[in-house]
Amino acid sequence: MSKIRINDTEIAVFESDGKDYICLTDMLKSKDGDFFITDWLRNRNTIDYIAAWEKLNNPDFNYGEFAIITNGAGKNSFKVSVKDLTEKCNVKCITSKTGRYGGTYAHRDIAFQFGMWISPEFQLLLVTEFQRLKDEETRRLESEWDYKRFLSKANYVVHTDSIQKYVIPKITDEEKKKWVYATEADLLNIALFGFTAAQWRQANPQLHLQKLNVRDLADAHELLVLSNLEGLNAILNQQGIEPYQKIDLLRKAAQQQLAALRASTYTIEKIKSPHKPNKGLKE
Repeated sequence: MSKIRINDTEIAVFESDGKDYICLTDMLKSKDGDFFITDWLRNRNTIDYIAAWEKLNNPDFNYGEFAIITNGAGKNSFKVSVKDLTEKCNVKCITSKTGRYGGTYAHRDIAFQFGMWISPEFQLLLVTEFQRLKDEETRRLESEWDYKRFLSKANYVVHTDSIQKYVIPKITDEEKKKWVYATEADLLNIALFGFTAAQWRQANPQLHLQKLNVRDLADAHELLVLSNLEGLNAILNQQGIEPYQKIDLLRKAAQQQLAALRASTYTIEKIKSPHKPNKGLKE
């Protein structure tokens, strides 16, 4: 749940299945006089717009029931509720929420149209503020990707160098040498995640088609531990420890480190924002 502000009005925004929904109830607070969402739904243009959106975006839209319920839209006697549209017609562009952030929410396409009903100026401000919110989210995600990429590569060279120096020379079968790096990487995957890269691909074919892997989707705590495991495995390789012994040591290290990191929000916040000292701890 995010918030945007237009003049003195805070408007809630939430995401569901990759789609943004804006709170019409909050938007209505900017309109002078006593107006209700049901007033807007009575309008023929509103009904036609909702029907057009549903036909384009919702394969489960019940157009027949929608036509029956909305027959007579625009007349003084016509009334329809959000509940009627969602429960009887399976409308997806508008919904009602209860609880702390309760109210009527609409997909951004519909919310922008609703903004024009409030006033052209309000609609323009709404589009501008919404775009600013999405730009901020994009910058935050790019920043998160940068530090996650840094964590995932921190000890990579140390790890691969130890494999080249201490593991590969002990293998005489040239064919097996081709799989050494993947095998060593899977030792870390099993220790940290509990499965190999191949097992993850089999369980997540759609993500694999998007060229993603388990490390791409790991959180920052996991990537920090992974970096530490790479350093630890490099030491174990140098000591000549056998794989069946290494997996036990690596798994224990992963469990201990993850438990310690997740018990403290300070650690990850320092990774994200090293220029912002935590006042609760001494530097």
